[in-house]
Formats: sequence, structure tokens, C-alpha cells
Amino acid sequence: MLVALSRVRAYHPFPRFGPANQVTTLRALLVALVAAGIGEAPAPSVAATAVAASTIATVLDGADGWLARRTRMESAFGARFDMEVDALLIQVLAVLAWRWGKAGPWVLVSGLLRYLFLLSGWLWPWMHRRLQPTARGKAICILQIVTLTIAVMPIVRPPAGALLAGLGLLALCYSFLVDSLWLWAHRREA
Repeated sequence: MLVALSRVRAYHPFPRFGPANQVTTLRALLVALVAAGIGEAPAPSVAATAVAASTIATVLDGADGWLARRTRMESAFGARFDMEVDALLIQVLAVLAWRWGKAGPWVLVSGLLRYLFLLSGWLWPWMHRRLQPTARGKAICILQIVTLTIAVMPIVRPPAGALLAGLGLLALCYSFLVDSLWLWAHRREA
């Protein structure tokens, strides 16, 4: 939250934080609750709490954008804040899937792809260009969160959990590849 708040003035041109950012802040708190399970044994009650909190955070994901448009308080800050909360939720769920034996350590790539994309932008200037939001990107993000949320459910056993996490990771890798290729193809326009 300190990093997010340090960026408000530069990228949020409104005098108020706004209801959309308040919803995203609530989502960040729910992600923190899910992250609290990382150090815990995969007890059914801990897993159920993680699943419930991540489900609520995912359902609220659509509300923040809607509120921003409805209140005419859309901003670069709000869009980035929302995206980073999504990325953190994916990372936390991937760690839980791995720590709780639902999938192998490869599942951590799910959460690391966002940060790999950011690192790529620092290494290659043409990768630093801002991508426009797409329906594909939004759908794959939700798919990734849903597959990981289901994978950490107490009733899901390792082969099924790994399969779900793997399907979500494949979709995410596809999106990463498509976005990277688009940026490479348009590198001279940057």
C-alpha cells in the first residue's frame, strides 16, 4: 500500500482516492489474508479461508473498474493498482498451490510472469511500452485466478490441482507470448 500511495499524486488526477480505489484496497486486504496462509499447514479451514477470500477478491475485481467508469474517476493509477493486486493474488495462490502440494514448483511461474514482463521492460526498451487492456488479457487473468483458486480448494487433490494450475499457466504463457510479440512487432513505433 505504501508503494501504491506514493504513486497517487502523479497518476491519479482527482482530489479523492475514490470508491474504485477503495474497492481495490479492500481486494488488496483480501489478498493479504490469502497470503497469511502461506506459512500455515494446508488444513481445510485455512484452505477454505484462502478460497473464500480469493473468490471475493476476484468477484470485486469487476466492481472497481465499473465504479471508476461510473464515477468518472478512471486513472492510470487505478488501472495499475488493480493490475498489481491481480498479479499479487496470482503469485500468492501459486505459492499456496506449491506449498500445499497441489502442484510442483513450476506453478510459481504463474505468479512470476508479471514481474518477468516488468523486468523485460527494463532490459529491452521496446518491451516497456504500455499495452492497451484487451478482453483476452482480462479473461486470461480471471482464468488464471480461478484455476489457482480451485487448485487450492481442500477437496481438490494433487493430480487435479496440478492439471488446473497447468491449464491456467498455459493460458497465461500464451498471453505473455502474444503481448511480447505485439510489442516486438511495434518496437519501432515506441
